Amino acid sequence: MLKLASYNLHKCRGLTGPHAPERNLAVIRALDPDIIALQEVDFRYGARPEALPRKLIQAETGLVPARLNGTSEASLGWHGQTILMRPHLAEIATLRRLPLPGLEPRGAVALRLPGLTVIGVHLGLVRSSRRAQLARITAQASRIAEDHVVLMGDFNEWRDDRGLESLAGFRLIAPGPSYPAPLPQLRLDRMAMSRNLDLLDAGVFSGAGARDASDHLPIWARIRLP
Repeated sequence: MLKLASYNLHKCRGLTGPHAPERNLAVIRALDPDIIALQEVDFRYGARPEALPRKLIQAETGLVPARLNGTSEASLGWHGQTILMRPHLAEIATLRRLPLPGLEPRGAVALRLPGLTVIGVHLGLVRSSRRAQLARITAQASRIAEDHVVLMGDFNEWRDDRGLESLAGFRLIAPGPSYPAPLPQLRLDRMAMSRNLDLLDAGVFSGAGARDASDHLPIWARIRLP
């Protein structure tokens, strides 16, 4: 059994600032996932320096970031994304980057474990771009993944009946409104998993000051591999 989660950190600024990554780390610690996909872990200017300090992650959460090659040494993620996991999983995991099409620069990160591939996503703001990005991700997943795949992240899609056509072969999970964090109205944060995975439970996490730590609330799911 694994507890998976996804969390858009909003560059650790809460709704309007100041930069306070200890709030986001407290949320992750209380959420206690085995694997968590993070979005907006870096600032967007210059060399995209990390907004979530990597030196604090393991001490505050017990998790470690996946090793990501080919990105700036100042950055924690790629296109602002990374995946944290328990240390024993990191020992057997590999991470690769998936470039994505669209009007704005976007990319996904794919974490490969024996028997499971987890893909972290932060899709574009325009629906036509999101459609193209999901089509690219599902095509890549069929080539790089084994039988079990989970996509999770900020889908930037508030509709259930549009924009998600490429995920017809997956089980879609939108556990509840996650945006904006103080008074959630939109289900922007989602998961999509292989139908042969057992979904045990899922939800939106609002404890440990999550409503103040970011403009998104994290989502989570417990799964069991067949």
